[in-house]
Amino acid sequence: MSKSSNPRDLSNELLKDILDIIDADPDRSINIDRRAYLSVESFRLPSPPVPSRAHDIGNFRLTCRRFAEIGIPYQFTKVATRFSRHGLDRLDKICSQSHLAKHTRKFSYLVPYFYVEGREKIEVFLESESQHKGWLAPALFQNKADDQRRILQTAEDTRILRKAMVAFVSLQHVQILRLQDEADRMLLEALQESHLPQASTVDLKWTPACVHATSTVAQALLHARSPFSRFSGPMMNSQSALVIKDRIPHTVTLLASRLTCLELHFDDTEALEERMRATSPVFKTVFAAAQNLQALHIGFPSRSPVDMGLEEIFHSLHWEKLRAFGIQAWRLTGDEIIQLARRHSKTLRGLRLRDVQLRDGSMWKDVLAMLRREMEQLDWVSLRRVDYARHFDEMWADSMEVADGSLGGSESDEEDEFPPHFSVPGSDNDSDYSHNDEDMDSENEHSLADTDHGPEANDIALSPTLSPNTTASLPFCTCSRSSDPAGTDDLGDNGLFVLYHQRKTWEKWVIGRCPEHNTS
Repeated sequence: MSKSSNPRDLSNELLKDILDIIDADPDRSINIDRRAYLSVESFRLPSPPVPSRAHDIGNFRLTCRRFAEIGIPYQFTKVATRFSRHGLDRLDKICSQSHLAKHTRKFSYLVPYFYVEGREKIEVFLESESQHKGWLAPALFQNKADDQRRILQTAEDTRILRKAMVAFVSLQHVQILRLQDEADRMLLEALQESHLPQASTVDLKWTPACVHATSTVAQALLHARSPFSRFSGPMMNSQSALVIKDRIPHTVTLLASRLTCLELHFDDTEALEERMRATSPVFKTVFAAAQNLQALHIGFPSRSPVDMGLEEIFHSLHWEKLRAFGIQAWRLTGDEIIQLARRHSKTLRGLRLRDVQLRDGSMWKDVLAMLRREMEQLDWVSLRRVDYARHFDEMWADSMEVADGSLGGSESDEEDEFPPHFSVPGSDNDSDYSHNDEDMDSENEHSLADTDHGPEANDIALSPTLSPNTTASLPFCTCSRSSDPAGTDDLGDNGLFVLYHQRKTWEKWVIGRCPEHNTS
């Protein structure tokens, strides 16, 4: 038997292969025109750190200086920071070490609900709720409230965020997420269920938290002249756009001009349409400046599709480089969809129309016919839970709310080939990122790392482009070989409602063009 080799004798390439097995390649990035990119599931939250992988990489880096250097990208390509004293201190340590910070390409900011000033008397409330005394410690929540107040009063978050954005010289993707740990969840539930007057002594709100996080991150990015080009906000509050417009109007245009990808999902339902109309000029400013956009998603909660025109947000603009476009939960006419798609027929490769409800007078078959006939580059289309507005309203006239994924038929994540354990932003039960600070408690470099796999962990590839030299690329009729509907009259669209099996057939039909008879 040959003598075993010392691991230190292994080449750097082989060591990186081993680390790739432990943790995904940090340089791997999802393609923006792939179906997963604009999926709501692609907004999925950073996975909670996996202790075994994090510890394995940390232990690997402790072996020697050479191993420590090789392992850095596997720990610091993605950094997730919680809005808390501990989280901001950790971020400060990372960005104070340039050999770590230079590898960060994605930054996720985890922001909890803010305690409303003057209404953070948790102890008064909990003492009145005897059934909660055993498992809700007043001191824990008071410390959180005091922690938030000190950060806001000292502007410590602003200082550290600016320092971090300067240090993250390779930053590409910025993400703002709503954070809710188990203690906050239980407190919110207790407040919602309580009928005692003491409940008015405590109030937690997402709106001020989202507004503050959005404005401070935007200011930090501008201050640092950050090279970032992607922004994701899967749990945004519509008021944040108005605040940015009022507080730092010049920031909007400057940041928008750098964007290649923008993903916004608004999860507030109170006065949503009124607020969105008020922000319409903001969207016009942003989208007019964002001439480099390649992927764009604007969505709303499935349970309450907005009743407003598509161009109230998109303002008839055209993006020459746009390759993937997605909207969710709108009430629209067919002509609105057709006009926007037609403006981008030469470049668009992916189109997501999730939870779109057609208004009276429009039919899905007219939209589908245009997409099949005119969208030359389209590789995929998603029609998940599309329907007619009248049928949608009739179904849920007596319902308190519409749950995501409950609009008839099988709407499992498996349809779009996503793993089932990721939550859907916009659903009331699973839309918050839950994270335990204990995973980051140690003081070594290992504890400063994040094991977020992000959207890159589950991309869905496009069909390979065929070479012009292959026989398959030559036009030939496939009409007789296809089991798909022959024409729009065979789509089974009755103009009243859409069944699950229909929309799956429609998705295939739109992109199943005959090479001979559907050439433009």
